[in-house]
Amino acid sequence: MRNLFIFILSFFSLQSFASYILIPMDAGQKNHLKAYGIAYWVLNNNVEVQWLLNYKGGSFMFPYNKVMSNECTIRGVTFDVIPDAQSTAILEEISNPEANQDVVKLEKAPKMAVYSPKGKQPWDDAVTLVLTYAEIPYDIIYDEEIMNESLVKYDWLHLHHEDFTGQYGRFYSGYKNASWYQEEVKSNETMAKKLGFSKVSEMKLAVAKKIRDFCFGGGFLFAMCSASDSYDIALAAEGVDVCAEMFDHDASDPDMNKKIDYTKCLAFENFSLSTNPYEYEFSNIDTYQTRGQKGITKENDYFTLFEFSAKWDPIPTMLCQNHETMIKGFWGQTAGYEKKYIKKNVLIMGENKGAGEARYLHGEFGKGTWSFFAGHDPEDYQHKVEDPPTDLNLHPNSAGYRLILNNVLFPAAKKKKRQT
Repeated sequence: MRNLFIFILSFFSLQSFASYILIPMDAGQKNHLKAYGIAYWVLNNNVEVQWLLNYKGGSFMFPYNKVMSNECTIRGVTFDVIPDAQSTAILEEISNPEANQDVVKLEKAPKMAVYSPKGKQPWDDAVTLVLTYAEIPYDIIYDEEIMNESLVKYDWLHLHHEDFTGQYGRFYSGYKNASWYQEEVKSNETMAKKLGFSKVSEMKLAVAKKIRDFCFGGGFLFAMCSASDSYDIALAAEGVDVCAEMFDHDASDPDMNKKIDYTKCLAFENFSLSTNPYEYEFSNIDTYQTRGQKGITKENDYFTLFEFSAKWDPIPTMLCQNHETMIKGFWGQTAGYEKKYIKKNVLIMGENKGAGEARYLHGEFGKGTWSFFAGHDPEDYQHKVEDPPTDLNLHPNSAGYRLILNNVLFPAAKKKKRQT
């Protein structure tokens, strides 16, 4: 770690130049993903960052010093050093009431956690890949840490590819004889017993409720792929046995679909659970099984980001900052969300309108917020079990990965409620 004293000394000694570093985030940026890492690094050194919403793709601006400019150069991030007069002119341009732009001050680097098993799994996780690539630090926590109240230490939590229903991702049919699957079952059952639960599904529900309380109390929750819909299903199915015998050693409730409580969900309602344990699907929330019927192919698989008013809707505007508005689609165990099962108070930020498929959702819960993002890996169209992880050196300008990193920086923003 660089000496903090030298950093502070260089900052104040060069402040007299009254210049700024501007990191453009439009098509001219060489490495969009590492630019987020620079913004986080600057915040982590107690320097405020201005996020210029809708200005050159959602640019970042902060006071200049040599250490910062060197770091941008080292990480391969495009930047400009601009005089105070130019930064003032930019802020005046943004403040124009007719400009759909705004400035959000990022004040403090959020403390990051990823909910993920400690052992290696036969798939990668897009969020941990991009956090590592962008050089943004995070801690890995799992069921034991959450049940021991460790969430209080964090501002932001990502839910790794996970099944909160206790059905091990519905992988039984294809992978019940695989060593990694058997090890997952064994380790989860051992942990459930250690924590005082008779079933893995009971442990996962308790964890889901702890995460819900974290969000309600002001935390920021981000989930991708099956972690999103399985999370809501677990909450809705409290007290209902949705697991077949091969998952929890007793039969599931044949009337499960009559007993689930949609009011406990963050995002979804009126859906039906899959009652076939051999089906690679949790419910009809997901579009995995219906995308072919909708005419979605690799060539036409795109979703559109909504344009929000930066001055009136700063939260979704932050979460949608990008240099592209048409985002290439990608599969996952949860490939997309059927719009008809999304609650009316949930904000859809990205969708394939023609297919009735939502891809990117956001909502408020108590003092906190959550975002769900369908699909597994924005740069691997149909990532399969045991496929190698994506090399982000080949995708430094990924528009899909930018949406993940918008969520990473979002908790650093000075609190500004969405307008109604």
